[in-house]
Amino acid sequence: MSQTAPASQGYDLLLAGGGLANGLIALRMRQRRPELRLVLVEAGPRLGGDHTWSFFETDLTAAQRDWVAPLVAHRWDGYEVRFPARQRQLSSGYASVTSARFHDKLMQALGDAVRLEAPVAHLAADGATLADGAVLPAAAVIDGRGPDAAAELALGYQKFLGQEVRLAVPHGLRRPIVMDATVEQLDGYRFLYVLPLDDRRLLIEDTRYADGPALDKPALRQAIAAYAAQQNWRIRTVLREEEGVLPVALDGDIEAFWQARAATPQAGLRAALFHPTTGYSLPDAVRLADAIAEAPALDAASLNALVHQHSVALWRRRAFFRRLNRMLFRAARPGQRYRVLERFYGLPQPLIERFYAAQPSLMDKFRILSGRPPVPVLAALPCLPERGKPG
Repeated sequence: MSQTAPASQGYDLLLAGGGLANGLIALRMRQRRPELRLVLVEAGPRLGGDHTWSFFETDLTAAQRDWVAPLVAHRWDGYEVRFPARQRQLSSGYASVTSARFHDKLMQALGDAVRLEAPVAHLAADGATLADGAVLPAAAVIDGRGPDAAAELALGYQKFLGQEVRLAVPHGLRRPIVMDATVEQLDGYRFLYVLPLDDRRLLIEDTRYADGPALDKPALRQAIAAYAAQQNWRIRTVLREEEGVLPVALDGDIEAFWQARAATPQAGLRAALFHPTTGYSLPDAVRLADAIAEAPALDAASLNALVHQHSVALWRRRAFFRRLNRMLFRAARPGQRYRVLERFYGLPQPLIERFYAAQPSLMDKFRILSGRPPVPVLAALPCLPERGKPG
């Protein structure tokens, strides 16, 4: 594809990787600062890969929901959860961005500022060299090519395989099932996640909060088929699959994490920007895009400082979530981990909304931790202090 300006003149901002975080940054920059020379470089044939990103509408401000709205493919007026001892309908709005819509809307907005099938051979703070030898100089660069190794952080894993299926007859489901933990508990905390995309089309994901990242794809496919059969959903066609391994933050030294990163600004999971417990990354990506679009300076050093400070501040503010995660992964027996979430979903809906938005109040934290704990007390006590390093 052609460029917005000759490469010899350079770009104001080069975004390496066309995933969620960089795509949102590019969109917000085009909305707020259209005069900037911008290029988004993606190794694959499409932006966004093959993913579905969801969020609770209370995760974002009204202004953020407005500018993200063109990317939203599906929206519902609530959701439900199912546990062995609790089933509940909640009226919090829920929305999903599909990678297909993400790609189409970004291509409309960015046009020839996008380079597809353009893998990066070398990335530096002042530009990139592509695998085909093209050199793209830039005043600033953001690396959003997905997570890399992070030995400085201790992580658990939320891993899943999902299938978008078409059914033989309508399913009758009006709202998403965000967690159905009435299923057999395997490989840690297991639940099924179901999005009704139209009257006969569903996205069904088998999700595990597990100690290891390995995905047994054949077993997960069989588990999805068995779950659909239990719900009396007769699958006519599997339209596509998606999979993922999301981080669950347990502990770590965030400053050491950043000292080990290159001087190039990072974005998304690469910058440790995700909800520590749920792994949801869209709200943090939206917030970072807003912060960068409003940055007074976009040179490499200023941008790196902005992202670094943003990431560190959020990590420190979210210590409470990591404490809960340590209790979930280290104190609860794997087959009993669901009890932590079952109890949580008995709390008031506004508290649940603030939890998912990563903005719990002091009273929220007290209520979440008060009462009879769903994990053994003696096992929970060593999980309370944060060591600041993995292990």
